[in-house]
Amino acid sequence: MTYSLSPRLMAAISMLAAIMAVSMAAGPFASASDFPLADLVVVEKGERKLHLVKEGEFFRTFDIALGMFPIGDKSKEGDQKTPEGVYKLDMRNPDSDFFLSIHISYPDGADRRVARAKGLDPGGQIMIHGQPNEPTYSEAYYAKEDWTNGCIAVSNSDMIDIWLMTPDVVQIEIRP
Repeated sequence: MTYSLSPRLMAAISMLAAIMAVSMAAGPFASASDFPLADLVVVEKGERKLHLVKEGEFFRTFDIALGMFPIGDKSKEGDQKTPEGVYKLDMRNPDSDFFLSIHISYPDGADRRVARAKGLDPGGQIMIHGQPNEPTYSEAYYAKEDWTNGCIAVSNSDMIDIWLMTPDVVQIEIRP
């Protein structure tokens, strides 16, 4: 049986391989397993920062873009808000419409109950991801504006670091 990989996945794999080669040549990491792994991810929406945390200490911080209406908690599909609360990063997608993506477990049971009580759909498919694979705006726009539909976006190079420095499942705390 022959398997074929999409061009996006091949590009992501190539970029990851290049980053790993540079990292290994420059030290201090001998392999991907030597990268520090976060035991918590903290997002500060107001500061537009994502922090990787190990044993209570921030060890990496990244600039982020949020949903187009970032103030306040997500409450319904289409509100273009990024949720607030404690969730899990629970699934990885190397072949998304954006450069790599990691799924956030929103909505949880409480989010669904609140939305249902209001007669709303809480929405979903909230991710941490890189830039669009098929951009419709300039690179400067994506670097300076809140442009997602509620996701947390980072640069492609930052997405590689986040991908390598988070385990398959880890808690994420999204703060106002």
